[in-house]
Amino acid sequence: MPSTLDELYRDLHSHPELSFDEHRTAAIVAERMRDAGLAVTTGIAGTGVVAVLENGDGATVLLRADMDALPVLEDTGLDYASTARGVDPDGTDVPVMHACGHDMHTTCLIGAVEELVASRDEWSGTLIALFQPAEEREGGARAMIVDGLFDRIPHPDVVLGQHLNPFPAGLVGVHAGPFMAAVNTLHVKMFGRGGHGSRPQKTIDPVVMAAATVMRLQTVVAREVAPADTAVVTVGTLHAGTKNNIIPSEATLGLSIRSFDPVVGERLDASVRRIVRAESDASGATRAPEFRSGEVYPVTVNEPVAAGRVTDALRRRFGAPRVIDPGVLMGSEDVGMLATAAGVPLVYWLLGCVDPGTYDRAAAAGTLDTDIPSNHSAQFAPVIEPTLTTGVAALVAVAREWLG
Repeated sequence: MPSTLDELYRDLHSHPELSFDEHRTAAIVAERMRDAGLAVTTGIAGTGVVAVLENGDGATVLLRADMDALPVLEDTGLDYASTARGVDPDGTDVPVMHACGHDMHTTCLIGAVEELVASRDEWSGTLIALFQPAEEREGGARAMIVDGLFDRIPHPDVVLGQHLNPFPAGLVGVHAGPFMAAVNTLHVKMFGRGGHGSRPQKTIDPVVMAAATVMRLQTVVAREVAPADTAVVTVGTLHAGTKNNIIPSEATLGLSIRSFDPVVGERLDASVRRIVRAESDASGATRAPEFRSGEVYPVTVNEPVAAGRVTDALRRRFGAPRVIDPGVLMGSEDVGMLATAAGVPLVYWLLGCVDPGTYDRAAAAGTLDTDIPSNHSAQFAPVIEPTLTTGVAALVAVAREWLG
């Protein structure tokens, strides 16, 4: 097993695993936690790991990290880049990459636990380290809850965690109140009538049907959501056909629908379904489209009082200039489900991961959007330091705010 944290990070980055398939990662995590002296429970929701250290009277603090990777072909050029492959839920062989930083989240939590163990004579309470599967697909947090998570561990007083974000490494970002958007992932199947590409008049072309649908969906936010509201409708996948001279019989779309207001979210969902049905009818389809929901995550809300405590703890640790308010994000998370199920406050903050010089040069040139890869990009390559050191220190400082 890698001995140093940076070696561990490189190892995890080189060996990413898809959602609910994090067996190697979970085994490494469990071994490190046992070696640190924690009581370890494995196999929650398949691959989830929870480690507990009871260290006298005091608060019970749950620190959470996610472990899964994404079906992305890595294009970072790193000497520890992933060449791994996996099988997605549809049974398709896909490349796998840690394109969202969950490898760093896991490494930072391991480092924070080891540091807290080493300083256990300085604090009192109970530490819970939760390593979650499947944040990227249909709710690993919910799966752990359903699998009896809170019947197996001490009841927490607060849920805490952090996520990489493409701003300068060494900075951390906390925002009180609603922080990350709710998401409804929708899988759509549209039906046509297949045939030979030379005889389109004998077919109902689902490729044209799907293309028209994608374009029409762009009007939902532009023309059906008030300018003062915030919403995103993204078509992330479109699959149809097997050969260029065959008109297929069906096409599938994968959408993510995001908002901060439940009323807006319901309106978005209804509008998307209306447009899909209407384009199907306009194409002459003889079979109605089918809809299936994937992950549905609520708005991530940082409880204001707890968020104030986190901000103060981080400012004491790093100094005020290194602690920013990043505002709200349209990205989504399921970490809030853990806090809601436990009935306790959540605070979830951001951890910068871009080389500061690289970031500053891009900012000066006005090229942040093009020169700084974001999460889920094939070029997403967090700089190991000072990201790793900052992430460990942030978790320790915030945990100690509750543990004394």
